[in-house]
Amino acid sequence: MPGSKIRILSTRPLEAALLEQAAGKGIRIDTLSFIATDPIGDEALIQHIETLISRPLTAVFTSMNAVEAVAIHLNPPQPENWKIFCIGATTRQLVHEHFGEASIAGTAPAAAALTDVILRQAPSEVFFFCGDQRRDELPDRLTQAGVRVNEVVVYRTTQTPHMVETAYDGIAFFSPSAVHSFFAMNTVPAPTRLFAIGETTANTIRGYTDNPVVSSKWPEKETLVQQMIDYFQTNI
Repeated sequence: MPGSKIRILSTRPLEAALLEQAAGKGIRIDTLSFIATDPIGDEALIQHIETLISRPLTAVFTSMNAVEAVAIHLNPPQPENWKIFCIGATTRQLVHEHFGEASIAGTAPAAAALTDVILRQAPSEVFFFCGDQRRDELPDRLTQAGVRVNEVVVYRTTQTPHMVETAYDGIAFFSPSAVHSFFAMNTVPAPTRLFAIGETTANTIRGYTDNPVVSSKWPEKETLVQQMIDYFQTNI
């Protein structure tokens, strides 16, 4: 991108519109995935999900990948009598598209805050659709509060590390798994600024480096890209 002064590495793909938005501010964003996610397709899980779709329940989603992994089994498109709690932005939008707006019982920007939202409505049981590397905070807190948590693992996350030879001005991370994958083969120079989709990812980064970390307030890639643009326009 001619004229770009700042180079950032995004550790996950980004839409062309976001890349163009940054380029318009003199920031080039390269994208390289450090994890791969795949829905689990074994017959026992498929039958279990199909059974759950036909009954009323309280569901919890903290990942867009989990929503998509369940959505591929929806028939009819929107199950009746699902009460869904989910984190905001992209995950919420997918819940809206696949399950309908009326199904959304509560949202929050991150898992910890979502736990509080769930507990205020005092369900006796929830079904937590998640990946094989999900964090413990939400299910542990719900269990400690007396809520029965039925964990349904619907996708797998695989690290795909790469050696990065470019000295980037900034690096953006969107999950703890991507952080682990990146630092498995790389270190970062002191001037490089690091950006995280939320505090959980930010704290994972801090376990590897003392470089400053900027954390987004909402778990959405649009917010993080805007924060990167704002940061470099202010500090360069």
